[in-house]
Amino acid sequence: MMFRIFPAVACLLAATASLIAQAPPAPGTPSVSPYVFPLGLPTDNDALLRGDNASFYMYVDRIFENQVSAPWEGGQYGYVRGPVRHGSEMVLMAFHEGIDIAPTKRDAAGDPTDEVRAISPGKVVHCSQLAGASNYGRYVVVQHDTPDGSFFSLYAHLSKIAVQAGQEVQLGTQLGVMGYTGSGLNQKRAHVHLELNLMLSSRFDDWHAQNFRPSPNKHGIYNGINLTGINIAAFYLAHQKDPALSIASFVRSTEPTWKAVVPRKGELELLSHYPWLGDAPTAASPAWEITFGDSGLPIRVQPSQLTVTQAQITWVKDRNMPHGYYTRGYIAGSGEKGTLTASGKRFLDLVTGDFVAPAPAKEEESKKVSGKKKG
Repeated sequence: MMFRIFPAVACLLAATASLIAQAPPAPGTPSVSPYVFPLGLPTDNDALLRGDNASFYMYVDRIFENQVSAPWEGGQYGYVRGPVRHGSEMVLMAFHEGIDIAPTKRDAAGDPTDEVRAISPGKVVHCSQLAGASNYGRYVVVQHDTPDGSFFSLYAHLSKIAVQAGQEVQLGTQLGVMGYTGSGLNQKRAHVHLELNLMLSSRFDDWHAQNFRPSPNKHGIYNGINLTGINIAAFYLAHQKDPALSIASFVRSTEPTWKAVVPRKGELELLSHYPWLGDAPTAASPAWEITFGDSGLPIRVQPSQLTVTQAQITWVKDRNMPHGYYTRGYIAGSGEKGTLTASGKRFLDLVTGDFVAPAPAKEEESKKVSGKKKG
């Protein structure tokens, strides 16, 4: 059995020593740990590291203005799907929060046989065995505890799961077998969808019930809505060049897309999970300003002296198109100004924890929910 692991131990030690020797952060800014995140690819497909993207990514089936295509680019992280016409250009406005890795081998029936393995040591925290319980199909979540907080890798569309919740795994431990479970997939487009995430809230169940009742949450805090992904392909390539690169440092270097100011109602759970997100977080202020990447990934939290009673947009990058096209629909408008949409407000409620547990469901509503299949 072979799997790709990098970098070499000697490089790890040298890079770690170099990182420790760097100058300390500015006063009031939480430091990023020199911890080295062990990292490997989840399958034998290592084409990404060789610059062969067409062999690494699984393509998507695309029809745009009656033109049929199968671009491998649709398997990347980012705004790579959902084509719409904007002036003379085709704009992709559907965000893909992970990467789709193509199989390297198939059996006589055409099914992929690639083993899917843990990309770093950790503990299995969620196994969804029901193929129809979400768009992920059968999926596994592994928690990786580091000095910079807990991060969560997610492996979706599996045909089989080989582990169970609570199981400790090492880099390269088999988690399952690649497949094509989940909506919108077929045998030809079989792949593993991989994410590396921050968790937004430990109270996700309450938020979900408040916003989506009576629809049940079948995955608890490991619901994909509550896990926000980094650009994992870029992280692989950056980590290959700099083995000492931590997830925290990588997230902090993400290009900002928009900022919002929210009333400061106590401390943010997000900062307790990931203190390195904060710039001078102990400074007194009536509000927080939170900076996001284009996926909605939080990349910085700062005290703000603005006095607000509800969340407001303070800045959005102007890309000469409607803001909704590149903010996942969280912001409306265009140009230099933007306003939060209903979905944007819900999202910021989740990020900030500004919601309350809903009242228990009525008896008749409870019966309806209990009669549905569980995830």
